[in-house]
Amino acid sequence: MAPKRVGRTGGRDARRALRAAPLADHVRPIRAGMEGGRYRPLSDAGMAQIHAAALDALEQIGLSQAPPSGVEILTRAGAVQGDDGRIRFPRALVEDMLAVAARDITLHGREAKHDLHLSGQRVHFGTAGAAVHIVDLETDTYRDSTAQDLYNAARITHHLDNVHFFQRAMVCRDVTDNYDMDVNTLYACLAGTTKHVGTSFSEPAHVAGCMDLIHTVAGGEAAWRARPFVSNSNCFVVPPMKFAEESCTTMEMLVRAGMPVLLLSAGQAGATAPAPIALAIVQAVAECLAGVVYVNAIRPGHPAIFGTWPFVSDLRTGAMSGGSAEQALLTAGCAQMHRFYNLPGGAAAGISDSKLPDMQAGWEQGITNVLAGLSGLNMVYESVGMHASLLGFCLESLVLGDDILGQVMRCVRGIDVTPDSTSIEAMKEVCLGGPGHYLGSSQTLDLMQTEYVYPVIGNRMSPKEWNEAGKPKLLDMAIRRKNDILARAGCQIAPDIDRAIRSRFNIHFT
Repeated sequence: MAPKRVGRTGGRDARRALRAAPLADHVRPIRAGMEGGRYRPLSDAGMAQIHAAALDALEQIGLSQAPPSGVEILTRAGAVQGDDGRIRFPRALVEDMLAVAARDITLHGREAKHDLHLSGQRVHFGTAGAAVHIVDLETDTYRDSTAQDLYNAARITHHLDNVHFFQRAMVCRDVTDNYDMDVNTLYACLAGTTKHVGTSFSEPAHVAGCMDLIHTVAGGEAAWRARPFVSNSNCFVVPPMKFAEESCTTMEMLVRAGMPVLLLSAGQAGATAPAPIALAIVQAVAECLAGVVYVNAIRPGHPAIFGTWPFVSDLRTGAMSGGSAEQALLTAGCAQMHRFYNLPGGAAAGISDSKLPDMQAGWEQGITNVLAGLSGLNMVYESVGMHASLLGFCLESLVLGDDILGQVMRCVRGIDVTPDSTSIEAMKEVCLGGPGHYLGSSQTLDLMQTEYVYPVIGNRMSPKEWNEAGKPKLLDMAIRRKNDILARAGCQIAPDIDRAIRSRFNIHFT
């Protein structure tokens, strides 16, 4: 039955009723994996030039400090170790490995509804980072982050529609043993959410125990290999153009264990990467191409994310500037290079240099995330919660960021131009003898949830309504929503498995 035409007051009641009704996933205005790619800061000629320069760098400069196992793997594949110890990559080798590299991969969640399909220009937003502090909005202070904070962040993320995956966002600084820290980092993420999880390992020796934990959660190694729901964020290079020996050894072990890897190159333009934006992209591309060769020399077609992740320096001070326009351009340019190779790719956006979730944080997170989304970046890491140039993580900002990402994903979706959406029949109905407005029209009511996105916390009241509601403040509402989520968010591990894990591992959160 068509909705009844109503006046202004009735229209408002109808809109509220419609907004309260849940929508099926296929008709929601935004969802994970929407196609971006409309924003292209690099021309086709520019991408080809960056590619050529990256191949030159690999062939002429190469990378130093590969572990002995890496030297054997890479030289057996066709790389050349020079008298200076550097591994150089002939063009033909890079092209051969690009030909067998995995494309159109899926990063699994523990529930299939959270699977991330990384193909084309499908966009997904999530967390990441290694913040060493938590931002306490009750006191406007920074304190050491803990395993409990990480678990809480995962639990909140599980209940946020627009944060599609959870990668370790902070360091468990209350866990002093490195092995226990890796275990707690992994388990806090898995216990908090069934979305895809990303983590890292501080030492290769920790991989076996952590894989044992993962197999326990999965229900056995075979079940894990069928649907690997954890990926390894692997800083296999130390820019500029050096392998990170222990990380490379860890990567080798995890590829053989069936874990997807994020090949992460995180230079800082003007410091550990060149200052020109284009040349910073060249170095990141070269380093990640070396990773593509490395991974596919171990296991052709293993799922790997092309993690060109260059950051920006404020060249006046050398400080990181993750919320800058230059950072937004770097990330968007990297996304284009991922498409140039047709490889699943990830990069960073949404970082704020502000210390608190204030206006500066809002513009920095909004600008960098919207350019990342419009560029068609498959995996947008660090997109919510990050402050102080990655030194601080804020749970309330995580909640606020869900609203930002909702608006960003609406921009990614773009404008639907169809015969129905451009028909003037609705205009005739309103203008020729109708009420003179569209507030209560059937078309408006039909589209209000499938065409428009509404913030959960963002305030769109009139000044009169805002005053009558007691002048609610945005941060107070964020604190309230954070507390509401945590009050109802339980552990995502079955009780018997949780007990078994806690009996075998030293878990620091409750």
